[in-house]
Amino acid sequence: MILITKMKLPGLSIAQKLQLSLALTLIIVSVPLLLVIGWQTWLSVLSSAILAGAGILKLLTRKLFAGLQALESGLLNFKDSDFSTLLAYQNNDELGRLCHLYNEAAEQLRDEKQWIYQRELMLDKVLHSAPQALLLTDDKGIVVFSNHSAKALLNCEHNLEGMKLDKLAQQASPALHAAMSDAMDGLFELQPDGTDKQTWHLSNGELLLNNQFHHLYIFKQLTRELNRQEVAVWKKVIRIISHELNNSLGPISSMLHSGKILASKLEEARLERVFSTIDERIRHLTEFVQGYGKFAKLPAPRLQPVTLSQLLARLQAHWQFSCTQTNVLPQSRQLLADAAQLEQLLINLLKNAHESGGDPGAIAIEVRFSAQHVLLSIVDAGQGMSEHIMANALIPFYSTKPSGTGLGLALCREIVEAHHGHIYLKNRPQGGLCVEVRLPLTTI
Repeated sequence: MILITKMKLPGLSIAQKLQLSLALTLIIVSVPLLLVIGWQTWLSVLSSAILAGAGILKLLTRKLFAGLQALESGLLNFKDSDFSTLLAYQNNDELGRLCHLYNEAAEQLRDEKQWIYQRELMLDKVLHSAPQALLLTDDKGIVVFSNHSAKALLNCEHNLEGMKLDKLAQQASPALHAAMSDAMDGLFELQPDGTDKQTWHLSNGELLLNNQFHHLYIFKQLTRELNRQEVAVWKKVIRIISHELNNSLGPISSMLHSGKILASKLEEARLERVFSTIDERIRHLTEFVQGYGKFAKLPAPRLQPVTLSQLLARLQAHWQFSCTQTNVLPQSRQLLADAAQLEQLLINLLKNAHESGGDPGAIAIEVRFSAQHVLLSIVDAGQGMSEHIMANALIPFYSTKPSGTGLGLALCREIVEAHHGHIYLKNRPQGGLCVEVRLPLTTI
């Protein structure tokens, strides 16, 4: 019987091999009976014995083969990455111990699969929420992964997976295509339509994934960070200058007061004119220091819901401008801002518009809402700006006005960026300047 079960009989199951072994064993054992009884009686007895043995064998191996069948089904589920099925066979035999090991392996694999699934969800959320644009391509340059920032960088609203990256980059921007073609690691500049130049950093490298080489591109927008570092340096310089000027203005004011008292006793008109001039310059320097101190010590915005229509109505009581709104604020969105800082921002821009030399009646504020942002466009009919002036207008201390401090637009940029927004300057085709302020909307 053992020899038969070890024989290679293709197409026969273990149960059929056992039945065949039982039949052959009974035949061999019953051969001596053939000499005692007739072959017809022997054949009848042998058939009855084989049927009885088959029935007993089936009864004894029923649970065994049911367990083997369940184990086979469970392993097929393993093959399909389904680890939820457990085996109910609990007998204390070899098969029972095998089923127990199967159940332990299924529970461990199920826990590991759940843990890996949670990790993948978290990683997917992190990658799609990252401000960096991430692109992964295979060895043929086909995109196999991209996040939301990458879609915005390539000006695509649809999924990028399955598309040729070289073609996408060429359609988006020649500068972007050139940076990727050179496989550079470093800085490059982009200038989207109607916006200022943006500084980006590109990192790229190769990695082995599923035994195939892939190329990873990481784009990081550095414009805001560079602006933040630039403003931080300016603020430090302003604080040092303010400190030194205040240290000098205090003693000068005290000495000026004493000099005025002495001059009044001498009744010398020329001394009074000298001291009056010094007093005027001291007041001018004090105002100068206070103005720069306000810029250097701008507090973090206290965000609260702001209704733009009410804010603009208050401003119209003091400034001449028209106001238009092309659409309505989405019901699920609201503007969170520091009302005082937002009002100061608009006052500075309206003041510049009125000083542009154009018709005050042409000054207007246009409001446009989108799903994610509100866009405020402050327009005038003045002289506009040259490219050189526009490139430096947002930098502290830069001013083209004889009595300007160079803080108005710099303070505007500081307020907008503190609200995680953007500010752009551009000349209007019909003449004049347009200042666009884009502020994010939050979900209610």
